[in-house]
Amino acid sequence: MRHEVKNRKLILYPEGRIDSNTSAAFEAEIDELLSSCPGHDAEVNMEGVEYVSSAGLRCFLKLKKSGNDLEFSEMSQAVYEIFQMTGFTELFKTKKALRRMSVDGCEVIGRGFYGTVYRVDEDTIVKVYESPDSIPMIENEQRRAKQAFLKGIPTAISYDVVKIGNSYGSVFEMLKARTFNDIIISDPDNADETIKKYVDFLKLVHGTEMDQGSLPYASDVFMDYLDTVKHYLNDSQYEKLKTYLEKFPKDEHVVHGDFQMKNVMLVEGEPMLIDMDTLSAGHPIFDLAGLYVTYKSFEEDEPDNSIKFLGITNEMCDRIWNGIMVHYFVDHTSEERTYIEDRIKLAAVLRFLYILDVTDLKNGELGMLRIKHSCEHIEELLEKTDGLYF
Repeated sequence: MRHEVKNRKLILYPEGRIDSNTSAAFEAEIDELLSSCPGHDAEVNMEGVEYVSSAGLRCFLKLKKSGNDLEFSEMSQAVYEIFQMTGFTELFKTKKALRRMSVDGCEVIGRGFYGTVYRVDEDTIVKVYESPDSIPMIENEQRRAKQAFLKGIPTAISYDVVKIGNSYGSVFEMLKARTFNDIIISDPDNADETIKKYVDFLKLVHGTEMDQGSLPYASDVFMDYLDTVKHYLNDSQYEKLKTYLEKFPKDEHVVHGDFQMKNVMLVEGEPMLIDMDTLSAGHPIFDLAGLYVTYKSFEEDEPDNSIKFLGITNEMCDRIWNGIMVHYFVDHTSEERTYIEDRIKLAAVLRFLYILDVTDLKNGELGMLRIKHSCEHIEELLEKTDGLYF
């Protein structure tokens, strides 16, 4: 039997039929492997198992009675039904095999920090996670999406988890949906109207309150960013930024975490939010900082970045960012908006420096230049501002 040990878990890969002819040998082999890994959790990957008879079930039952806590994964529908009919799904943790899907040739409609979103057909999109160990991330996104949906935020909830190569993906039904980014590209003459509708939706999301403590706080997320990039800062800069973040009160209003236009769909005329795994709670500056990074920070030292990754020009990025500031802070004077924007920029450069540091983007001449300019911006903005909260 093929097997591997991963993160203190023994994973077994039996193949063929586990019946009266094979169960005794199977039991002896699995017992030997379990004994060789004391204290390890054990998972039986059933992808290669065609059939399990009553003799095979008795084998699993004996192993459980002897103190081995097994869990089963990748079960075919036929084997899962055997476990279900005999009550074994109540005795053991069991997971059915995931449907396999290919995204070869599919249109890419968005790229996030953890994965890529593809359009499979007119009505279906799938978000494919980069990591092969992404099931907990998918489950987290499903949980966050349900929380937001129940609070009235229009969002897509995954109806299926699929296997794509060695990775996993979440499948969503999105009837005749287009991202706001696609709308801007296809109809630039009406960009101002699109930006206003987008900002109105952003404000609606920020106006939604979650149950206390149900989401992590965005200020804590940014505190983690700060600790990660501490080696770029002097002690005074670090302490100042830490103090600024600590001054944010606990606030239960929704922060999406990556509200760029590729993550907002227009579905039958109504906006809908996707990519919910970064959902948190707190002050709107933490979303606005992310938008500044998307539409301003990346372009600073790589002028064609927006064309490569968003399909829009630098001029359109400026138009989007200026529109966000004007429509979001419509009741503020231009001086007040400048005051607020400096604070947003300071939070944004912290986020941008974190993104650079934890990815390959820090490498090469461009990475070094971006880090240099980010450190200069922090020094400049700390002299102009006395905090982040507004």
